[in-house]
This record gives sequence, C-alpha cells and structure tokens, in this order.
Amino acid sequence: MKPYLNVLAPLLVVLLLNACKVSKDVQLPKTAVPENFRDAKDADSASIATRAIRDFFTEPELQRLVDTALVKNYDLQLALKNIESAQQLFKQAKSGNIPQLNLQVTASSSRPSDNSVNGLSTSEFLKTSHIEDFNANLGLSWEADIWGKIKGRKQAALATYLQTEEARKAIQTRLVANVAQGYYRLLMMDAQLDIAKKNLALNDSTLNIITMQFNAGQVTSLAIQQAKAQQLVAAQLIPRLQQDITIQENALSVLTGRLPASVARLASLGKAALPDQLSAGFPSAMVSRRPDVKSAELALALANARVGVAKANMYPSLNITASGGLNSFKASNWFNIPASLFGVIAGGITQPLLQKRELKTQYELAKIEREKSVIQFRQSVLYAVSEVSDELIKIEKLQQQYDISKARVAALQQAVQNAGLLFKSGMATYLEVINAQSNSLQSELELAAIKTAQLNAAVELYRTLGGGL
Repeated sequence: MKPYLNVLAPLLVVLLLNACKVSKDVQLPKTAVPENFRDAKDADSASIATRAIRDFFTEPELQRLVDTALVKNYDLQLALKNIESAQQLFKQAKSGNIPQLNLQVTASSSRPSDNSVNGLSTSEFLKTSHIEDFNANLGLSWEADIWGKIKGRKQAALATYLQTEEARKAIQTRLVANVAQGYYRLLMMDAQLDIAKKNLALNDSTLNIITMQFNAGQVTSLAIQQAKAQQLVAAQLIPRLQQDITIQENALSVLTGRLPASVARLASLGKAALPDQLSAGFPSAMVSRRPDVKSAELALALANARVGVAKANMYPSLNITASGGLNSFKASNWFNIPASLFGVIAGGITQPLLQKRELKTQYELAKIEREKSVIQFRQSVLYAVSEVSDELIKIEKLQQQYDISKARVAALQQAVQNAGLLFKSGMATYLEVINAQSNSLQSELELAAIKTAQLNAAVELYRTLGGGL
C-alpha cells in the first residue's frame, strides 16, 4: 500500500489547496456612476433605450433600411466573424484542465556493435545480434490547478469572448444611428430642394415684373441685375442639393451593403417624428446597456484574471503523468497478455527559481494593467454620461430654436407676400422685394436644418443610452 500512499499524498494536498486564491479581484468603482443625468427632466421614468428599433423608428422606409443594414453591413459581418473566432478560443480554454492523453505505437530494430557492451550482452544472453522493441502505450499528463491558474485562463478567455460581443453591439448601435441620421438628412435635402425650387419660381415671377417695369421706364437696369442675381442664388442651390442627395444615397447604400442606388422615401421632413417622451432613465441603467461601458467592465474582469494567472506562475505547479500499454522484444509476443503489460505513474512539483525576477515583473505589470482598467472604466462612464447630457440639452434647446425659427419663417413668408403686393402698387421698391425673398429663403432652409438636428439629437440620445440592440 505504501507506493499508492506516496502517489496519493500530493493529490490530497491539491484537494486541500484547490480553493486557495492567490490574488483578490478589484471591483468596479461604484462612485463612477452618478445618480442622475444633468438636465434630465424625467429621471424616474424608463429609458428610451429599452424600446425596440421598430418601436422607436416607425417610418416603414427607414425600418427597411435598418433591417437591411443589420443583415448586409460588412462591418457588422466582420464583427460576427470576430465573435466566432473568440468563441472557438473560449471553447479551447474551457478544456484547459482536461488531462492530455496520447496514444503511441512504435517498433524499432537496432544492431549494436559486436565489440560494444550492448553487442556482447545481446550476443551472450539473447543469442542474437539484433535488438527489437515493440511498444504500444497510452500516456496521460495532467496539471493540478492548485492556485487557480487554469481557472484564471478560462475567465480571461470568457471576458475576451464577451468583449467581442460588446464590440458587435457597439457597431450595431452606431450603424442603426448612422442609417437613421442619413435617412433624415435625405429628407432634409428633399425639403431644401423643394424650398429652392419654389423660391426660384417666385424669383422668376419677380424678375418678369421688374423687366416689364424696366420696359415701361419705371426702374433702371440695376433692378433687373439685382433681381437676376437673387434668382441665380436659388438656382445655384438646386444642382448643389441634387449632388448632396446622390452622395447621401450612396452613403446609405454602403451602410446597407448595397451598390450605390437611389433610396426610396415616401415620408417628408415635416411629417418625420420620433417618440414625444425622450426619457433618459437612470445612469445605472445606461451603464448596464452601453456596449463600450460593458466592454470596459469586461476589461477589468480580464485584468483580474491575468493578475491571478501571473501570481500563480510564481508558485509551484504539480504535474501528474501516467502511461501503460504493451511492450515486447519480439513481435510474436507483443500482444501476449498479461506478460507484455506495463505501467508507470509519476508526480512532480516544479518551482521556478532563476525566473523569479521575470515572473515578479510580469505580476507587477499585470497589476498596473488592472489599475489602468479601473481608470478606463471610469473614463468610459464619464464619456457616456457626458454624451447623454449633451443630447438632452440639445433636444431641449433645439426645440426652442425650432419654435423661434418657425415663427420667423411665418413672418418672412407674410413679408414676401406683402412686399409683392406693395411693389405692384408702387408702395415698395424692388430692393425690399428682393431682400424679403432672400430672407425667406434662408429662414426656410434653416428651419429644415433645425428640424433635422432635432431628429438627429433624438437618435443620438437613443444610441448613447444603449438603444438599437
């Protein structure tokens, strides 16, 4: 029984020490997350990030674009492939503590020198000049996870795998936002193109009236030149907007994984709308949803695991090996059982000695990387909270700008009508008419831009809160 006790003794030590952990995990800093967002009006309500994509974007054309992008976008496809690669590595890491088992079958024949010790012994005792060896065995090797080193590697592999998933989510949320914002820019350009065409028609009418007055000797050629210049301002906008529309359509085509083509849109900028209640919820909910913050959290878990592995590398490792099979000097006796059976079992403890400084450096570097992970987590939360606060104040102030700009457009449109009537009756100059038309054109273009900025700010709020998954 003694030989078996000698073998089992190290195993008992392993079982006693297996629960030991050589390093403590650093927890996430709770103070990094504030209680509420700045400028949040309804901090106690649910976040809009919990809404599904199709519930947040209700325009059918936009829904089709987003659905296509989520399937065909190449960046997203590459992210999925990265996840598959990480998944394979994780599966491999999960089997890190499974014993290694190898089958070996060998056959050899050698002829020692007749004048050598082996040759004389072979000739005297075996009555032959050749030595034959036939061997078939199974070899097993296993490292006991005394200090949690292998467990740490599994945890690191899991964190790496989950980080690739968060990277995919980050790409998806940005992709959904980019498609939506590109679509709203198209609607803005459509609206601005209509404004430019209507203004051009109005300028044509004004130019015709001024031309008739010039022919009647009521105005000079300067009036015609200035009216023509104002007409060309509106005319110049048309090809520029048409160019921008085509470029924006091409950009949306790339996002949706298609060759450049036109983008169908039945909605108009004036009818485009998002949910009225754009609530941000609590920062703690945002932290649990935002992919970049979750990735920073996983980076800390990864750093904790690597510290544990680096620390465990400084301690002894226990390796147990065993082999057994059939061995014979003659092929005819190779499978003669039980005479050809053999077995070997061994255990060894390895303690690095001369590498102590190198291992210590690796451990200290791992701790520094862990401290950096904590800082990066705080930084990611800071950026995330700041982005949400930015979009909240944008939404509030853009609404005020929109109301003012809308009132200005209405006033200037009325001014254009009044200036035209007064000009026809001789109570206003052509300069007043041209000035009114110019101001009206600019104000309508600005109103469309502000409306688009409102939509984009709402989309960005949805993304910054972790929506779009």
